Amino acid sequence: MWLEDWKESGKSAWSYAKENGLNPRTFIKWTKTESEAKPCFVEVSTHSLMPAPNIPEILIEKGDVKIHIPLMIQSNELRAIMEGLGAVL
Repeated sequence: MWLEDWKESGKSAWSYAKENGLNPRTFIKWTKTESEAKPCFVEVSTHSLMPAPNIPEILIEKGDVKIHIPLMIQSNELRAIMEGLGAVL
């Protein structure tokens, strides 16, 4: 709520925090954390939803989630998947 209101205000983060009784240093950290956030999803085409039989793939498993990545994937698609998983590239 605070971050959305601040963006609409057009004020500096420091001024906004002071005017609203917030700790300016903490508020500035919030603004930086939000601006550094990465998307947490990766868009895939529908043909990628089911693994194709007999095509070599990489399988990534975490809990109940299984990600099948064909070895013939394009590098930009693989990068998007890895960044979506939180890898720093």
